[in-house]
Amino acid sequence: MRSTQQFSITLPNDMADVVRAKVAAGEYATESEVIRDGLRSLMARDRAVEAWLRETAAPAYDALKANPSRGIPVATARTQLAAGRRKATGKR
Repeated sequence: MRSTQQFSITLPNDMADVVRAKVAAGEYATESEVIRDGLRSLMARDRAVEAWLRETAAPAYDALKANPSRGIPVATARTQLAAGRRKATGKR
């Protein structure tokens, strides 16, 4: 049994140009390798988002739901974020 499947895809010209340029530059041997690498990156990003949701976002939501007093008003959060951004960029 084959472990691969052949697809026919259509890409916008700018994306097709990028694929061809990657092969022409020697970064990849074939157009298929470029697409496979892109899909691997997409799958890795999806796994990272899922892990963040499961390990960070959901527990934070559950903790806030169990104890709403842990929350802060949106205006306070915006003020704190703006202050942090000003400090990080050296702006007043």
